[in-house]
Amino acid sequence: MYLTPQHILLAGASGLTGEHLLDRLLNEPTVTRVLAPSRKPLAEHPRLENRVGDPAVFLPQLSGRVDIAFCCLGTTIKKAGSEAAFRAVDLDMVVAFAKRARELGARHLIVISAIGADPKSSVFYNRVKGEMELALRAQDWPQLTIVRPSLLLGERLEPRLAEQLAGPLSRLIPGKYHGIEVCELARAMWRLALEEQDGVRVVESDELRKLGK
Repeated sequence: MYLTPQHILLAGASGLTGEHLLDRLLNEPTVTRVLAPSRKPLAEHPRLENRVGDPAVFLPQLSGRVDIAFCCLGTTIKKAGSEAAFRAVDLDMVVAFAKRARELGARHLIVISAIGADPKSSVFYNRVKGEMELALRAQDWPQLTIVRPSLLLGERLEPRLAEQLAGPLSRLIPGKYHGIEVCELARAMWRLALEEQDGVRVVESDELRKLGK
């Protein structure tokens, strides 16, 4: 069954994927309102409600009807400054956002995780992503969609060295490890938002590329 969400909550709208997704949402004529809190102000739009500030402060203040929530939050250890600070964003903030979205009535959460996410992984990044997935599953969402993109291909305002070095190579790797264009990921997430089903769905990068074409 396909639904058209009208009232949308989006976290991470100032990031690479979130920016593309926000643009797509605001260009959908059926979308009535996008609530997109952020640390930095976003470009104004008549259907955009942008709370600016510290997430710990504004999350409890968010209000209004929400049909679906998108979570594009994510950082790097280098940018965060420490493993603890990275965990605070990629785990704690994601879980807090999802909890608030559920309180506002959202029945479907679409969240960006990562290829290789595993709570038992020896790789810190993958382990935190896996722990985040487990925490969201424990919230008992009617519909939870976890997307696991491979290396993101796109132009950042603040380029990440690893992406710059691995990007060209990732285009040559077949299957789910092949790099994915950010615009494809955003299109795939919107398509997934139109599908109604119960339970948890994990979408790997190769499927995301097909959905995003």
